[in-house]
Amino acid sequence: MALPAQPSRLIRFGPFELNATNGELRKAGVSLKLHPQPFQVLLLLAERTGQIVTREEIQHCLWRDNTFVDFERGINFCINQIRTALGDDAEQPRYVETLPRRGYRFIAPVAADQGKNPPVSGKVWKFTLPLTLICLIGAVITGGLVLLSSHTRRLTEKDTIVLADFSNSTGDSVFDGTLRQGLAVQLEQSPFLSLISDERMRQTLRLMGQSPDAKLTPEISRELCQRTDSAAVLRGSIASLGKQYVVGLKAENCRTGDSLAEEQETANSKEKVLTALSQGAAKLREKLGESLKSIQKFDAPLEQATTPSLAALQAYSLGRKTFVGADSVAAIPYLQRATQLDPNFAQAYAVLSISYKRLGQFQLSEETARKAYELRERVSEPERFYIELHYYETVPGDLEKARETGELWSQIYPRNAFPLGNLSSIYAQLGQHDKALAAAVEALRLDPGVPMRPIQVLITYIDLNRFREARTVAEEVQARRPDASDLHAFLYRIAFCEGDTAGMAREVAWSEGKPGFETSFFDDEANTSAYYGKMKLARKLADQASSLEQRAERNVAASNYEVGAAFREAFFGSAVEARRRVSSARKLLSAAGRPDTDIAFTEATIEVLLGDTARSEGLANQLAKRYPEDTLVQNNLVPAVRAQIAIHRGNPMYAIELLERARPYELAFGDKLASAFVRGNAYLGTRRPAEAASEFQRILDHRGLVGSAPWGALAHVGLARAYALQGDTGKAEAAYEDFFTLWKDADPDIPILKQAKAEYAKLR
Repeated sequence: MALPAQPSRLIRFGPFELNATNGELRKAGVSLKLHPQPFQVLLLLAERTGQIVTREEIQHCLWRDNTFVDFERGINFCINQIRTALGDDAEQPRYVETLPRRGYRFIAPVAADQGKNPPVSGKVWKFTLPLTLICLIGAVITGGLVLLSSHTRRLTEKDTIVLADFSNSTGDSVFDGTLRQGLAVQLEQSPFLSLISDERMRQTLRLMGQSPDAKLTPEISRELCQRTDSAAVLRGSIASLGKQYVVGLKAENCRTGDSLAEEQETANSKEKVLTALSQGAAKLREKLGESLKSIQKFDAPLEQATTPSLAALQAYSLGRKTFVGADSVAAIPYLQRATQLDPNFAQAYAVLSISYKRLGQFQLSEETARKAYELRERVSEPERFYIELHYYETVPGDLEKARETGELWSQIYPRNAFPLGNLSSIYAQLGQHDKALAAAVEALRLDPGVPMRPIQVLITYIDLNRFREARTVAEEVQARRPDASDLHAFLYRIAFCEGDTAGMAREVAWSEGKPGFETSFFDDEANTSAYYGKMKLARKLADQASSLEQRAERNVAASNYEVGAAFREAFFGSAVEARRRVSSARKLLSAAGRPDTDIAFTEATIEVLLGDTARSEGLANQLAKRYPEDTLVQNNLVPAVRAQIAIHRGNPMYAIELLERARPYELAFGDKLASAFVRGNAYLGTRRPAEAASEFQRILDHRGLVGSAPWGALAHVGLARAYALQGDTGKAEAAYEDFFTLWKDADPDIPILKQAKAEYAKLR
């Protein structure tokens, strides 16, 4: 006897209908788009209509204890999404009422409908079994079916899959690489299945002695599967049958060769192949163990989401393969071709945007990121997250929205390392380094073969002053990748933070004669020299870096070195040299066809340091207007410039007020506590030495983050002045002596050094 179908749980309010069984929200019969987590919150509120639901209850409902998320912002995001979907108003709510410091309450009348059971064998059930009994019977039946078909083992949420290349017997090259890319897009929609990333496969292929671009034959993919400790290899095939095409999919246990699941679909024409592939992928997902509910929610067909064009998908596949291989220059023509063949190919625009960004073509990067964002409704769920996160970072610079997007992406796809890697970078940019480390460590655990994963962990260890652990990670990377050229800059940074001059010299020697690296190390050495007060040497090194880049016709890179040199000169009071460097940077940008607004922030800082507050204020206002949504411009960079202007104009109290906006972001990588240095000087100006000392000490306590920034050295002087203002002569003398020890080989004519010596002499 068959059991009756489980009835749908429907909750109705106003024109809306909430289906708790399939996770769908409808308005007047029309399905509305609502992410799973906001849906869960809405369901929780509606089921307890009239009752207060606390934020703690919502938190426990949505997240595990080890979830990487800002719970407060996550809950706010869910409530905002609910109100948007319902057209509700927080000030005059019709559905969700906010109770400050208490929680939320659903206030609309609710009608519950458990649905109707369909007849079974022509009869209507006269009783209802308890839900637990139905589940128990179902489990027994399921267990029996498993025993009867023990040769097919469903995957679990801990298993990973290697996706092999398709076997193409049609003779039509348009399917080469294309169908594998299409199948990857389909399977990556699944929160249940987990594919080994292309980056990790490339790294593993190298360890196997294969080319990283080797064709993933059955033999190679099986070894890949075993080496990555995966559970299955998924192979595909396409064959022609008259005018029809047969698409086959097969998942095999990579150790035993046993079949786990198979699926076959027929397409009546070439144009229908992607449709057949989508249908086959959905059926295979269910056979491998994914729930029907999950498949229904995350199953955007290829022709509706990514692209309906085989030719465009083929071009994208070639571009993405090249892009993953870290060759952005070679990837661009393929990606451009994909967007020409399908002008609505959103994901191709997104990857093209990142390629442009890697090459420093920021205007093109913004244009293509904006285009991808405009087309984001035509993509799969993971692609939409990818597009939105990159857009928020690249175009408006809204890191808070990028963070929210990354957190939601990671919550829906907890086995995907990519959103965690992006989150780690965003957290670091926002100055949330503990979160950055946690996300980076988890991304490394999920996808250990990607070269960038341990580098992210290493960088965060440095930012957190955990130099021993950073060096351990570096040694592990070197053991696995002796040719890891990207590691040497971080080894130099660790050596600098530890005061290891021999270690720094070793890394500089490594860079000699290596294009790109040599100029970068000239700049590192220039910053280090300036940090120790050796400005003549810093100028010489800056000239070498700039000249090498100009000879290679990389004028944008050369302008960056000129601007960096100008900043150092202004900080230590060399007005003529600072302005000469700014002028040189402008000429280089002009030669490269780039606007001089690219250096507006640095120039604003330089001008205020040199005392031209009017020009600095104008530049700061331009920045604020040009980047109205940029998190760090609005909350960090512009307030720091305006505060410095206020100090120069004799209003340090106003400077302190301006810098309150910067507090949450002062540990951001772009700021490196520069705003704390300005605030410390403002506190000195208001004769609040204790607060000033605290700000300068924070800078000294964050050696890894501050690095060789000029205020890292001058914080000793600021601390000495604070102690002197407090009347603590002993501590003041000690702080001055720390500075003199640091600058023992400094050029003697630097104004700040002369001033510090004069102040020290008055104490004795």
